[in-house]
Amino acid sequence: MSAESFILEAEVRHDLGKGASRRLRHTGKIPAVIYGGNKEPVSLTLDHISLIHKLENEAFFSHILTVKVGGVEESAIVKDLQRHPSKPTVMHMDLLRVSATEIFRVHMPLHFTNEEQSPGVREGGLVTHNITEVEIACLPKDLPEYLEVDLSGLVLDGIVHLTDIKLPAGVAIVELTHGEGHDQPIASIHMPRAAKEGSSDVTEGGEDAGEAAGSEDGGEN
Repeated sequence: MSAESFILEAEVRHDLGKGASRRLRHTGKIPAVIYGGNKEPVSLTLDHISLIHKLENEAFFSHILTVKVGGVEESAIVKDLQRHPSKPTVMHMDLLRVSATEIFRVHMPLHFTNEEQSPGVREGGLVTHNITEVEIACLPKDLPEYLEVDLSGLVLDGIVHLTDIKLPAGVAIVELTHGEGHDQPIASIHMPRAAKEGSSDVTEGGEDAGEAAGSEDGGEN
């Protein structure tokens, strides 16, 4: 787990409803809620600019956050984030409390490494990323910042699956706990379609040329 830490300064929000949330956003604040951990949900207010700066760091989404409310600190993760469809603004944030002794679930980003060194890419293939994050389950102390997917050994037309990810101790991929048939492909390398079509054209052109040459030779006999 990375030493990176994130602190959210929040205030309890008493004025609820769509109209109240709209007024709140006009003041540079955003509505949020923290729930879970066998406690009642609490509506919060967060500073929008401060939050936007934190969101620029990918690690913010895969770290245990410290949420400070009225002098009280709670540990939580980002459970949901609602953004404006056309503006660079956040509309609402859901925070889930976490306990040091309880396993929780969170979506974890995948970092693909060594693509250029893979045999498939060296032969001219292109890498396709089927998914870029997976849901994992672990204790807070075992939470990684991301999961690394090493593509250095991937050959042309090869496929990497969920079971190929090397997991840190104490971490499980939720999808794989559902049994057989859930080992999803996460990346593959194939030749570009244009390259395949070009190769096919050359082959067909060679055959046509050979046939034409044979016809001309036959005409001379």
